Amino acid sequence: MRDVTSYDVMVIGSGSGAEIVDAALQQGLRVAYVDRGPLGGTCANVGCIPTKMIIYPADVIMEVREAQRLGMRAEVRSIDFEAIMQRMRHLVEHDRQHMEISLRHPPENLDFFPEEGHFVDRYTLEVAGRRLRADKVFIAAGARTYVPPIDGIEQVGYLDNVSVLQLEKLPASVTIIGGGYIACEFAHFFSAMGSDVTIVQRNRYLAPQEDHEVSEHLAAKLRERMRVVTGAEVVAARKERNERVIVAHEVATGATHEFRSEVILLAAGRISNADTLQVANTGVEVDERGYIKVDQYLRTNVPNIWAFGDIIGRKMFKHVANREALFAWHNSQHDHMAAPDYRAAPHAIFTWPEVASVGLTEAEAKAQYRDILVGKAQYTDVARGIAMVEPESFANAVVDPETYRVLGFHIIGRHAPMVIQEVVQAMATGAGIDAISAGMHIHPALNEVVLRAFAHLHPA
Repeated sequence: MRDVTSYDVMVIGSGSGAEIVDAALQQGLRVAYVDRGPLGGTCANVGCIPTKMIIYPADVIMEVREAQRLGMRAEVRSIDFEAIMQRMRHLVEHDRQHMEISLRHPPENLDFFPEEGHFVDRYTLEVAGRRLRADKVFIAAGARTYVPPIDGIEQVGYLDNVSVLQLEKLPASVTIIGGGYIACEFAHFFSAMGSDVTIVQRNRYLAPQEDHEVSEHLAAKLRERMRVVTGAEVVAARKERNERVIVAHEVATGATHEFRSEVILLAAGRISNADTLQVANTGVEVDERGYIKVDQYLRTNVPNIWAFGDIIGRKMFKHVANREALFAWHNSQHDHMAAPDYRAAPHAIFTWPEVASVGLTEAEAKAQYRDILVGKAQYTDVARGIAMVEPESFANAVVDPETYRVLGFHIIGRHAPMVIQEVVQAMATGAGIDAISAGMHIHPALNEVVLRAFAHLHPA
């Protein structure tokens, strides 16, 4: 029988799982820290951090290209794609090395295992031939690219959110399969860099999780500089000379279309890494999509096993996973449980124009409430928006008419992720719209558009 090394706590995943490691070490507990790499998880290596480093130059390019609306004639004479990508990789590598150095001489009560592991029973993980057992297990091993059942896709070859960051040469053309936030952000990036971009999305809406009006406006703006095809399912792929060809069927009519490009980028969703961990050996249940099932306190059905982050498939954003980690640790240490409140979990799409959202969309609110109030404000309803010449950007508010608490808020336009934050704060504290209007807003600043949206409330 193999020897088993025992621990107080086992953490699988080095993204938001690091929050658990730090908390356990502060209490003097013996910790097994397991991660197949790269250290730091998805966000730091192949997600939010590197993508925003390359998207910001794309934003600047668009600012220059659209400067004419402000009475300026400017142009981008050249783009050093290789330098932009190298800068991103250098900064990611620098941060990862900093984390790796900290683990070369870990505390005596921490063992780090930079390999892939799998469960052999409820609380035992096998890693590189060693067996680790812990009293309490926290699973935060993330998710990976979902590969749809497209005939020929493996033979043709494709990029995903990992491999695309290793490009050294700008592709002349890119077809993106999928239409969520990853697809929209990379579409903006490649288009700004100079690639001919096509998005093919099965859903009738681009960014379908957004308010429908926001989604439709985003699609319209992106169509001004690329091809956006919605309501079409990709069924096959093939290679012809130096081109990759995808075949798509319109969902509504069955009509067939072909799209050609130098490269294909898959961005059709994510799939949980629970299967690679073989969580079935623990008795932990997963849902029909393969994500680990947890209750409101982030407990699995197996005592003393918690899960959080992308592997549970709720709100798949880094800031949400960090918050979930805090709750999971609290609930593992105390009898009085606490549940994260997802109603005030915001997110953003860093495309052009930017999108930011929190809470329920109008359609979702109508399905849950008998009556709601809605309000809309254009950016040009406030002085700063007029100065910016942003006639199409807007903010939508959804409010409970009985309590005047905000149910949802949605913005599409420049600086949306910053403008929405005061609404997030009000929702997180359970305050009504009066708490937002009670504070004086700097005039003329763009966040006055928040007040205007609430001033325009009316029954939906």
